[in-house]
Amino acid sequence: MDELAAAGITDSQLKLSYLECKRLNSLHGKTYFLATKFLPPNKRPFVHALYGFARYADEIVDDLQSTLTDSEKISALISWGDSILNDIRSGKSNDTIGLALVDTVNRFNIPIAYFEAFLHSMSMDLNINEYQTYEDLYEYVYGSAAVIGLQMIPILGVVSPDSIEEANYAAEKLGVAFQLANFIRDVSEDLDRGRVYLPIEELSSHNVTREMLEQRHLTKEIINALQEQIARVRKLQKESSAGIKLLQPSSRACIEAASELYCGIVDEVEKIDYEIFKKRAKTSNWRRLKVALPAYLRAIKSR
Repeated sequence: MDELAAAGITDSQLKLSYLECKRLNSLHGKTYFLATKFLPPNKRPFVHALYGFARYADEIVDDLQSTLTDSEKISALISWGDSILNDIRSGKSNDTIGLALVDTVNRFNIPIAYFEAFLHSMSMDLNINEYQTYEDLYEYVYGSAAVIGLQMIPILGVVSPDSIEEANYAAEKLGVAFQLANFIRDVSEDLDRGRVYLPIEELSSHNVTREMLEQRHLTKEIINALQEQIARVRKLQKESSAGIKLLQPSSRACIEAASELYCGIVDEVEKIDYEIFKKRAKTSNWRRLKVALPAYLRAIKSR
Protein backbone atom coordinates (compact mmCIF):
# COMPACT_ATOMS: atom_id res chain seq x y z
CA MET A 1 0.00 0.00 0.00
CA ASP A 2 1.42 3.41 -0.95
CA GLU A 3 1.67 6.36 1.46
CA LEU A 4 -1.44 8.16 0.23
CA ALA A 5 -3.61 5.07 0.44
CA ALA A 6 -2.20 4.24 3.87
CA ALA A 7 -3.12 7.76 5.01
CA GLY A 8 -6.66 7.45 3.67
CA ILE A 9 -6.15 10.06 0.95
CA THR A 10 -8.28 9.04 -2.02
CA ASP A 11 -9.51 12.21 -3.75
CA SER A 12 -7.63 12.71 -7.04
CA GLN A 13 -7.01 16.47 -6.65
CA LEU A 14 -5.96 16.00 -3.05
CA LYS A 15 -3.52 13.31 -4.09
CA LEU A 16 -1.91 15.68 -6.61
CA SER A 17 -1.50 18.33 -3.93
CA TYR A 18 0.15 15.91 -1.50
CA LEU A 19 2.43 14.64 -4.27
CA GLU A 20 3.51 18.21 -5.07
CA CYS A 21 4.36 18.79 -1.41
CA LYS A 22 6.36 15.57 -1.39
CA ARG A 23 8.19 16.67 -4.55
CA LEU A 24 9.19 19.96 -2.92
CA ASN A 25 10.41 18.06 0.14
CA SER A 26 12.49 15.65 -1.92
CA LEU A 27 14.05 18.47 -3.95
CA HIS A 28 14.79 21.03 -1.26
CA GLY A 29 14.74 19.25 2.09
CA LYS A 30 17.01 16.26 1.60
CA THR A 31 17.75 15.71 5.31
CA TYR A 32 14.13 16.38 6.23
CA PHE A 33 12.95 14.05 3.47
CA LEU A 34 15.30 11.30 4.62
CA ALA A 35 14.00 11.57 8.18
CA THR A 36 10.37 11.27 7.05
CA LYS A 37 11.21 7.86 5.59
CA PHE A 38 11.38 6.55 9.16
CA LEU A 39 7.76 7.49 9.86
CA PRO A 40 4.95 5.01 9.22
CA PRO A 41 3.61 5.48 5.65
CA ASN A 42 0.28 6.77 6.95
CA LYS A 43 1.97 9.77 8.61
CA ARG A 44 4.38 10.82 5.86
CA PRO A 45 2.00 12.71 3.52
CA PHE A 46 0.91 15.05 6.31
CA VAL A 47 4.50 15.94 7.17
CA HIS A 48 5.15 16.59 3.47
CA ALA A 49 2.16 18.96 3.44
CA LEU A 50 3.65 21.03 6.27
CA TYR A 51 6.98 21.17 4.47
CA GLY A 52 5.33 22.15 1.18
CA PHE A 53 3.66 25.14 2.84
CA ALA A 54 6.89 26.29 4.50
CA ARG A 55 8.98 25.78 1.40
CA TYR A 56 6.61 27.65 -0.90
CA ALA A 57 6.55 30.68 1.40
CA ASP A 58 10.34 30.55 1.78
CA GLU A 59 10.77 30.53 -2.00
CA ILE A 60 8.75 33.74 -2.32
CA VAL A 61 11.13 35.42 0.14
CA ASP A 62 14.51 33.90 -0.64
CA ASP A 63 14.67 32.85 -4.29
CA LEU A 64 17.90 34.51 -5.42
CA GLN A 65 16.87 34.09 -9.06
CA SER A 66 13.71 36.12 -8.52
CA THR A 67 13.45 39.47 -10.33
CA LEU A 68 10.91 40.77 -7.79
CA THR A 69 11.82 43.72 -5.58
CA ASP A 70 11.50 43.33 -1.81
CA SER A 71 8.27 45.32 -1.84
CA GLU A 72 6.90 43.05 -4.57
CA LYS A 73 7.95 39.99 -2.56
CA ILE A 74 6.15 41.38 0.50
CA SER A 75 3.01 41.87 -1.59
CA ALA A 76 3.27 38.34 -3.02
CA LEU A 77 3.84 36.82 0.43
CA ILE A 78 0.94 38.73 1.99
CA SER A 79 -1.38 37.84 -0.89
CA TRP A 80 -0.53 34.12 -0.85
CA GLY A 81 -0.30 33.93 2.94
CA ASP A 82 -3.64 35.65 3.52
CA SER A 83 -5.24 33.35 0.96
CA ILE A 84 -3.87 30.25 2.69
CA LEU A 85 -4.93 31.48 6.14
CA ASN A 86 -8.43 32.17 4.83
CA ASP A 87 -8.47 28.66 3.35
CA ILE A 88 -7.53 27.21 6.75
CA ARG A 89 -10.33 29.17 8.39
CA SER A 90 -12.87 28.04 5.81
CA GLY A 91 -11.62 24.44 5.79
CA LYS A 92 -11.18 24.23 2.01
CA SER A 93 -8.71 25.36 -0.64
CA ASN A 94 -8.07 25.34 -4.37
CA ASP A 95 -4.38 26.21 -4.01
CA THR A 96 -1.91 23.57 -5.20
CA ILE A 97 -0.17 23.51 -1.81
CA GLY A 98 -3.09 24.74 0.25
CA LEU A 99 -5.28 21.79 -0.63
CA ALA A 100 -3.01 19.32 1.17
CA LEU A 101 -2.21 21.76 3.96
CA VAL A 102 -5.85 22.47 4.79
CA ASP A 103 -6.66 18.76 4.71
CA THR A 104 -3.79 18.12 7.16
CA VAL A 105 -4.88 20.96 9.46
CA ASN A 106 -8.45 19.67 9.45
CA ARG A 107 -7.47 16.09 10.19
CA PHE A 108 -5.19 16.95 13.11
CA ASN A 109 -6.77 20.18 14.38
CA ILE A 110 -3.48 22.10 14.09
CA PRO A 111 -3.83 25.68 15.46
CA ILE A 112 -3.86 28.38 12.78
CA ALA A 113 -1.67 30.52 15.07
CA TYR A 114 1.33 28.39 14.10
CA PHE A 115 0.89 29.27 10.43
CA GLU A 116 0.33 32.93 11.23
CA ALA A 117 3.59 32.95 13.21
CA PHE A 118 5.45 31.32 10.34
CA LEU A 119 4.22 33.85 7.79
CA HIS A 120 5.08 36.68 10.20
CA SER A 121 8.68 35.45 10.37
CA MET A 122 8.89 35.19 6.59
CA SER A 123 7.79 38.81 6.35
CA MET A 124 10.51 39.76 8.86
CA ASP A 125 13.08 38.51 6.35
CA LEU A 126 11.98 41.26 4.00
CA ASN A 127 12.13 44.03 6.61
CA ILE A 128 14.90 43.14 9.05
CA ASN A 129 18.52 42.34 8.18
CA GLU A 130 20.02 41.81 11.64
CA TYR A 131 19.02 41.17 15.27
CA GLN A 132 20.64 42.90 18.21
CA THR A 133 19.95 40.25 20.87
CA TYR A 134 19.05 36.59 21.06
CA GLU A 135 15.66 37.63 22.42
CA ASP A 136 15.11 39.72 19.28
CA LEU A 137 16.17 36.79 17.11
CA TYR A 138 13.88 34.42 19.01
CA GLU A 139 10.80 36.19 17.69
CA TYR A 140 12.00 35.24 14.23
CA VAL A 141 13.08 31.66 14.95
CA TYR A 142 9.90 30.90 16.87
CA GLY A 143 7.90 31.48 13.71
CA SER A 144 10.42 30.18 11.21
CA ALA A 145 11.35 26.98 13.06
CA ALA A 146 9.79 26.32 16.48
CA VAL A 147 6.26 26.26 15.10
CA ILE A 148 7.26 23.66 12.51
CA GLY A 149 7.93 21.25 15.36
CA LEU A 150 4.74 22.29 17.12
CA GLN A 151 2.72 21.69 13.94
CA MET A 152 4.11 18.17 13.75
CA ILE A 153 3.26 17.01 17.26
CA PRO A 154 -0.40 16.16 16.47
CA ILE A 155 0.78 14.10 13.48
CA LEU A 156 3.61 12.35 15.31
CA GLY A 157 1.41 11.60 18.30
CA VAL A 158 2.36 11.28 21.97
CA VAL A 159 2.22 8.39 24.41
CA SER A 160 -0.51 10.02 26.52
CA PRO A 161 -2.49 13.28 26.68
CA ASP A 162 -0.48 14.23 29.77
CA SER A 163 2.67 14.28 27.60
CA ILE A 164 1.54 17.05 25.24
CA GLU A 165 3.03 19.98 27.13
CA GLU A 166 6.48 18.43 27.52
CA ALA A 167 6.45 17.16 23.93
CA ASN A 168 5.59 20.67 22.71
CA TYR A 169 8.42 22.08 24.83
CA ALA A 170 10.85 19.66 23.20
CA ALA A 171 9.51 20.36 19.72
CA GLU A 172 10.05 24.09 20.17
CA LYS A 173 13.59 23.63 21.51
CA LEU A 174 14.58 21.21 18.75
CA GLY A 175 13.09 23.36 16.00
CA VAL A 176 15.10 26.35 17.22
CA ALA A 177 18.26 24.22 17.41
CA PHE A 178 17.79 23.16 13.78
CA GLN A 179 17.40 26.77 12.68
CA LEU A 180 20.39 28.03 14.64
CA ALA A 181 22.58 25.26 13.23
CA ASN A 182 21.59 26.41 9.75
CA PHE A 183 22.43 30.02 10.64
CA ILE A 184 25.93 28.99 11.70
CA ARG A 185 26.52 27.03 8.49
CA ASP A 186 24.95 29.66 6.23
CA VAL A 187 26.61 32.88 7.45
CA SER A 188 28.16 33.55 4.04
CA GLU A 189 24.99 32.67 2.11
CA ASP A 190 22.89 34.89 4.37
CA LEU A 191 25.33 37.76 3.83
CA ASP A 192 24.61 37.38 0.10
CA ARG A 193 21.00 38.19 0.99
CA GLY A 194 22.07 41.12 3.13
CA ARG A 195 21.24 39.40 6.42
CA VAL A 196 23.04 38.41 9.62
CA TYR A 197 21.25 35.96 11.91
CA LEU A 198 23.89 35.79 14.64
CA PRO A 199 22.90 38.21 17.45
CA ILE A 200 24.92 41.42 17.08
CA GLU A 201 25.43 41.89 20.82
CA GLU A 202 26.78 38.35 21.19
CA LEU A 203 29.13 38.91 18.26
CA SER A 204 30.24 42.16 19.87
CA SER A 205 31.12 40.35 23.10
CA HIS A 206 33.81 38.57 21.05
CA ASN A 207 34.88 41.81 19.33
CA VAL A 208 33.21 40.76 16.10
CA THR A 209 31.31 43.28 13.99
CA ARG A 210 29.02 42.85 11.02
CA GLU A 211 31.69 44.51 8.91
CA MET A 212 34.16 41.78 9.90
CA LEU A 213 31.72 39.12 8.74
CA GLU A 214 31.20 40.96 5.47
CA GLN A 215 34.96 40.82 4.83
CA ARG A 216 34.57 37.01 4.94
CA HIS A 217 37.95 36.45 6.50
CA LEU A 218 38.03 33.97 9.39
CA THR A 219 39.62 35.30 12.58
CA LYS A 220 40.06 33.96 16.09
CA GLU A 221 37.35 36.35 17.25
CA ILE A 222 34.88 34.95 14.73
CA ILE A 223 35.77 31.39 15.73
CA ASN A 224 35.07 32.26 19.38
CA ALA A 225 31.71 33.74 18.40
CA LEU A 226 30.81 30.65 16.37
CA GLN A 227 31.75 28.40 19.28
CA GLU A 228 29.28 30.25 21.51
CA GLN A 229 26.51 29.72 18.94
CA ILE A 230 27.42 26.05 18.54
CA ALA A 231 27.21 25.54 22.30
CA ARG A 232 23.66 26.92 22.25
CA VAL A 233 22.62 24.47 19.53
CA ARG A 234 23.92 21.54 21.57
CA LYS A 235 22.25 22.81 24.74
CA LEU A 236 18.88 23.10 22.98
CA GLN A 237 19.29 19.65 21.46
CA LYS A 238 20.02 18.16 24.88
CA GLU A 239 17.00 19.91 26.40
CA SER A 240 14.75 18.37 23.75
CA SER A 241 15.90 14.78 24.17
CA ALA A 242 13.53 13.80 26.98
CA GLY A 243 10.54 15.05 25.01
CA ILE A 244 11.35 12.86 22.03
CA LYS A 245 10.80 9.82 24.24
CA LEU A 246 7.22 11.01 24.82
CA LEU A 247 6.35 10.66 21.12
CA GLN A 248 4.55 7.58 19.90
CA PRO A 249 7.19 4.86 19.41
CA SER A 250 6.57 4.77 15.64
CA SER A 251 7.54 8.46 15.38
CA ARG A 252 10.67 8.52 17.52
CA ALA A 253 13.19 7.19 14.99
CA CYS A 254 12.29 9.97 12.55
CA ILE A 255 12.86 12.76 15.07
CA GLU A 256 15.96 11.14 16.57
CA ALA A 257 17.50 10.92 13.09
CA ALA A 258 16.51 14.50 12.26
CA SER A 259 18.01 15.70 15.55
CA GLU A 260 21.31 13.98 14.91
CA LEU A 261 21.58 15.08 11.29
CA TYR A 262 20.39 18.68 11.63
CA CYS A 263 22.19 19.47 14.87
CA GLY A 264 25.14 17.53 13.46
CA ILE A 265 25.66 20.43 11.06
CA VAL A 266 27.64 22.14 13.82
CA ASP A 267 29.95 19.10 14.00
CA GLU A 268 30.62 19.57 10.31
CA VAL A 269 31.41 23.26 10.87
CA GLU A 270 34.03 22.21 13.40
CA LYS A 271 35.42 19.63 10.99
CA ILE A 272 36.12 22.32 8.39
CA ASP A 273 37.85 24.38 11.10
CA TYR A 274 35.07 26.97 11.04
CA GLU A 275 35.96 28.01 7.47
CA ILE A 276 32.36 28.95 6.74
CA PHE A 277 33.35 31.66 4.27
CA LYS A 278 35.27 29.26 2.03
CA LYS A 279 33.39 25.99 2.43
CA ARG A 280 29.86 24.80 3.03
CA ALA A 281 29.65 22.38 5.95
CA LYS A 282 27.90 19.27 4.67
CA THR A 283 26.81 16.05 6.28
CA SER A 284 28.65 13.26 4.52
CA ASN A 285 26.82 10.37 2.89
CA TRP A 286 28.65 8.08 5.30
CA ARG A 287 27.23 9.93 8.31
CA ARG A 288 23.76 9.92 6.77
CA LEU A 289 24.03 6.15 6.36
CA LYS A 290 25.42 5.74 9.87
CA VAL A 291 22.37 7.57 11.25
CA ALA A 292 19.82 6.22 8.78
CA LEU A 293 20.45 2.49 9.12
CA PRO A 294 19.89 2.16 12.88
CA ALA A 295 16.99 4.64 12.64
CA TYR A 296 15.39 2.48 9.96
CA LEU A 297 15.78 -0.64 12.09
CA ARG A 298 14.26 1.13 15.12
CA ALA A 299 11.40 2.40 12.97
CA ILE A 300 10.60 -1.08 11.64
CA LYS A 301 10.78 -2.60 15.11
CA SER A 302 8.36 0.00 16.51
CA ARG A 303 5.55 -0.76 14.03
